[in-house]
Amino acid sequence: MAKTPAKPLFTRADLEALRQWDTPTICNGLEIVVPERRAMGFTTAPMVCVDRKLPPIVGLARTGLIRSKEKPRGPIPAREDWYSYVEAGEMPTIAVIQDLDDQPGYGAFWGEVQSTVHKALGVIGCVTDGGFRDLDMWAPGFQIVGRCVVPSHAHVHMVQMNCEVNVMGMHAHHDDVIHADYHGAVVIPADCVTKLPAAIDLVSRREKVILDMARAKGFNAKKMAAALKKSGEIH
Repeated sequence: MAKTPAKPLFTRADLEALRQWDTPTICNGLEIVVPERRAMGFTTAPMVCVDRKLPPIVGLARTGLIRSKEKPRGPIPAREDWYSYVEAGEMPTIAVIQDLDDQPGYGAFWGEVQSTVHKALGVIGCVTDGGFRDLDMWAPGFQIVGRCVVPSHAHVHMVQMNCEVNVMGMHAHHDDVIHADYHGAVVIPADCVTKLPAAIDLVSRREKVILDMARAKGFNAKKMAAALKKSGEIH
């Protein structure tokens, strides 16, 4: 007897709903939902993005490893295979690429051409510890959060795809849910996607008590203590 397919843990609409919050707020919610991941699962080094005004991106990871400082050491994946792999289907995708060079970001995989092609394939952005370029010719609306801006391709090439990557301290795998903005990126466990809105609401209500008190006239340490007590009573 055939097994009934498992019900998906989230929908495209669930991912879209998470775009209303910035990445630090998502991290706040994860501290409630999965406290054991409080110190893991996110980028831990400074990064730059192509446009701070773009909204956060949320999608499924399509992972890859690149090098740019030297020519390929052996056979490499065909570029068309990468495009087939990253192309979005029912869910939006995000390219998550680790640069293996001893000087990550030596050459740029990303620029006018790659941002335009990936956007046309339904990819909504990229998180990478590699470099990017062509800022004034970049595909409008396609976000990238990367290590640095550099002028040349150098010998940039794909080494492996659909693999585990470590981008600025964030370990990611194929199909991991990624949330990113100009602050950096975080992996959201699949079973936490639908739990995050309620957790974020809880954190926001607790913070509001403290913020309202701190912004009012006559604020002092005694009132801060009262605010902390009241905040801790919110469930």
